[in-house]
Amino acid sequence: MTRLLVLGMLDTKPMSGYDIQQALRMTDAERWGGVLIGSIYHALKKLEKDGYIAIDKVEQTGHRQKFTYRITEEGKKHLKDLVREALTSSSVQYPSSLYTGISFFDKLSVEEARQALEQQQMTLGNEYRSVQAGWKEKEAAIEGDIPPMVQLVFDNMFATIRQQQDFVEKALIYLEKNDQ
Repeated sequence: MTRLLVLGMLDTKPMSGYDIQQALRMTDAERWGGVLIGSIYHALKKLEKDGYIAIDKVEQTGHRQKFTYRITEEGKKHLKDLVREALTSSSVQYPSSLYTGISFFDKLSVEEARQALEQQQMTLGNEYRSVQAGWKEKEAAIEGDIPPMVQLVFDNMFATIRQQQDFVEKALIYLEKNDQ
C-alpha cells in the first residue's frame, strides 16, 4: 500500500518525503491505508531505485538537503498496475482476535467476559471518534469539497465500526441472558 500511496500522491504533483508524510498524517493513512508513515523514506528510495520516481529538485536547508521527487512515465504505468491490483484483491478483513475471544469466552467468568467486551465497546467508540476527527480535519483542509469516492470511503469506515459495535452489543446481550 505504501508504494501505491506514494506514487498516487506524486502523480498529483512533485513532493518531498516530508510533504508526503504530512499529507498522509493529515488524512490518517495509517488507519485507513495500513501504511506506516515512517516507511515513506524507504519506499521513496526503493521506488527511485526501480525507476518509478526521480529526483525533481534538491534544495539546501541548513545542513540538510531536501529532495523533491516526481513520478516517471514508468512509475505512472506501475501506479495503474498497483491501483488495478488494489481494486481486485480481496479486502474482506475479519476482527479475528475478537472472533477468537468470542469463541472461547466461556473460559472466563461471565463478569470477566462482560468487562472485556465493555472494554471492546470503549475501544470501538474511541475508533469511531478518531475517524470522525480525521473526517473533520480532511473536510476543513479541503474546504468541504469532498470528492464522492472519499465520502464513500469514510461512510464505509463508519459503517464498519458501527457493525462491530452492534456485534459486541449482541454478545453482551447474550451474556446477560445466559447469566440468569
